[in-house]
Amino acid sequence: MADAVNLETAVARSRGRICTREPLLAPECRSRLAQSQTVSYVLYKTDVLRNLSGRKSAVCDEMRAMTSNQANNANPTGAGGPGQPGAGDSAPAPAASPSPTFSPLYQQIKSLITQSLESGEWKPGEIIPSEVELAARYKVSQGTVRKAIDELAAENLVVRRQGKGTFVATHNEDRAQFRFLRLLADDGAEHPHVSRLLECRRLRAPAEIARQLDLKPADPVVQVRRLLEFDSEVTVLDEIWLPGTMFRGLTFERLSEYKGPLYAMFETEFGTRMIRATEKIRAVAAEPAVADLLHVPAGFPLLSVERVSYTYGDRPVEVRRGWYVTTGYYYQNDLS
Repeated sequence: MADAVNLETAVARSRGRICTREPLLAPECRSRLAQSQTVSYVLYKTDVLRNLSGRKSAVCDEMRAMTSNQANNANPTGAGGPGQPGAGDSAPAPAASPSPTFSPLYQQIKSLITQSLESGEWKPGEIIPSEVELAARYKVSQGTVRKAIDELAAENLVVRRQGKGTFVATHNEDRAQFRFLRLLADDGAEHPHVSRLLECRRLRAPAEIARQLDLKPADPVVQVRRLLEFDSEVTVLDEIWLPGTMFRGLTFERLSEYKGPLYAMFETEFGTRMIRATEKIRAVAAEPAVADLLHVPAGFPLLSVERVSYTYGDRPVEVRRGWYVTTGYYYQNDLS
């Protein structure tokens, strides 16, 4: 037996398989040794992975802390002073996720100006501070302020007047009125309209109206119904729904006494300015009740316009359903 082991050892040594002088183990011993080495290797790898996982967790925690600090310390100031270029085109904005996010500096200035508009610091129709004054106020360059105001003007929140300055947009201006009433005569001429109030009442919001106004079911709303006459011809039937809490005090008598545009009344007397609107337009056949009010036969073709209007913060504050008689008129929408 010893001779056999020595022979096997000699053969293995000659083939370069082992470099020790100890005899090879018996098969059962070699199997146990292999199992022991496998277990040790697995334990070693597990320990390595555990250490790596711990290091990764620590790095993630550091990144979260850095992101939180950036969000808390973010401010709209640049390196440059008033009238001078800032150090960069962007600055950090508060991040809602572990990864830091950034927005252009002019967007941050635009947001700050919008907040001042929403708070009523500058009221509709009033002039706002000049670009130089705003640059000094926010400690940014005048060019950054100009770019912010350019966007606000494009969104019809402010109006630039040559040689006078920049003013808060108001629905008392003809330009603003046309943005939300786009019915024109076929001859292209402007025809003034007269509003005839039918109803103004408070009630619980129907489910669909509550959904569109982002209200809870059965929250209070104000419903207004009116007719618009063009050249003494009844042309539009409007059904308007408004959040009751925002329009406390809106009554039939109050609406009847007001002679200006409806949206102008909302912004001056209730502090609610319509910023933008979305509309759904379709052709419909007049139902008997609608046809009777519009002085057309039942089944007469009408243009149906359903609008949801929004104020600052993209908050829905009006649902309007209108039925239009387009005989002699057309609905114009300008796209840019």
